[in-house]
Amino acid sequence: MPLGTPHAAAPAPSTVSAAFCRHLLDAYAAPLPPEVARAARRSLLNVLGTAIGGARTAAVDALLATARDERVRGTVAVPGRAETVDAHWGALIAGTAAHLDDFDDTHLATVIHPGAATLGTLLALEPELDVAGSRYLSAFALGCEAQLRIGNAISPRHYDLGWHITGTCGVLGAAVAASLLLGQDAATLERALSLAGTMVLGHREGFGSMTKPFHPGKAAANGVLAARLAAAGAGGGPDPLGPSGVLDVLSDRVDRGRLGGPWDRDWELEDNAFKPYPCGIVAHPCIDAAIAASAEIGDPGAVTAVEIDCHPLVPELMGRRQPGDHLQARFSAYHAAAVGLIDGEAGIAQFGDERALAPDVVRLRGLITLRPSESCARDEATLRAAREDGPEVVTRVRHARGSLDRPLTDGELFEKVRKLIEPELGAEAPARIRDAVDGLDGAPGIAALVAVIRPENATQLVPGSGTPGTSQEDHR
Repeated sequence: MPLGTPHAAAPAPSTVSAAFCRHLLDAYAAPLPPEVARAARRSLLNVLGTAIGGARTAAVDALLATARDERVRGTVAVPGRAETVDAHWGALIAGTAAHLDDFDDTHLATVIHPGAATLGTLLALEPELDVAGSRYLSAFALGCEAQLRIGNAISPRHYDLGWHITGTCGVLGAAVAASLLLGQDAATLERALSLAGTMVLGHREGFGSMTKPFHPGKAAANGVLAARLAAAGAGGGPDPLGPSGVLDVLSDRVDRGRLGGPWDRDWELEDNAFKPYPCGIVAHPCIDAAIAASAEIGDPGAVTAVEIDCHPLVPELMGRRQPGDHLQARFSAYHAAAVGLIDGEAGIAQFGDERALAPDVVRLRGLITLRPSESCARDEATLRAAREDGPEVVTRVRHARGSLDRPLTDGELFEKVRKLIEPELGAEAPARIRDAVDGLDGAPGIAALVAVIRPENATQLVPGSGTPGTSQEDHR
């Protein structure tokens, strides 16, 4: 070619999926934009906190007991535990634990919890990789971002049809994170997405049961499997994100325009939010209003009726009036408002079995009426409480704590994860974990981070070599 002759432009990717994968790889090759890197670190710190906070619950005990029965051996760390397992079980357990208390990160537009499945993927692959810490952070960010962009394309109909979007989009995001960490090219990444599209799971029928947190755990395990199968040459249908692909199975309305374009701006991850309360996020404005009213009410036994103006999603997703245990309580706006009014707070203890069954809470739940209205924003609520011995108490919340208009500060986020981590790993662990997350850009990998999310005396153990832990449900 003569000097001065321009090079021919590279052909544009011919399918929706090819373009999506090409943009993903370009984004992975570049440093994360500073604000995206900050959002990724905040999301990672939060989900590590929720995973460690769920480390000694009945669900994690059951998963480890099953791994022990199957004689699983491996070196993948389990957050908050001494046991180690193989990659499949590591992804499954970490993803499940992270979502168990419904306290993990939430993308408000889609109601996806993107961190759990992506964390499970990172921890599952860590022992076998020689990858810089900055690459792990980028893979985490892009695994989350892929979920959110795909979620935007199929929302809101996907959720309306009964799917649990955290499980369905989670497996695609996990496949992305795994493929990037494994160094796959665009064609292999596209095959991984096609394979992951046959492994989607999760429906809303599982809300209020132990199966809900299982969805992001299984999504992580399936995403890693899809990436490995793609690397070995397996494949699925062409253009999995294009017309007639998996997205058309998941929703009857797909906006593929939400998938396109370069990934150098407008990251959805920057709109990822962090819950101040361990329950369905749509009830958080109700909780804020109840806590604000509690000090003025004084004696909650004098309350005769409570009305709450709220968004229609509140009764749709959290309309269980009288939950029977801690899992069901997390999907009861009646319970959330009742404990806020009585206890003046709504933490892990307020969503345990003791408060779920307490007579004073049961009584007040029965007095609450939800009044949904489309004119009420998702992060807004107005509470009116009638009393025997005084005037009506009215509190209005325009923007809930943790919403995009009222996000948790770095200090508030650290205080949240401190309360989750400290009971499991000790008083010094929260700061060590925060520092390890903050230092990922200069770290040779994530081995130092993995070390501080386990007990200090932990060694490479296999399930069954230690003493099974006591479930948190027993002492919450």
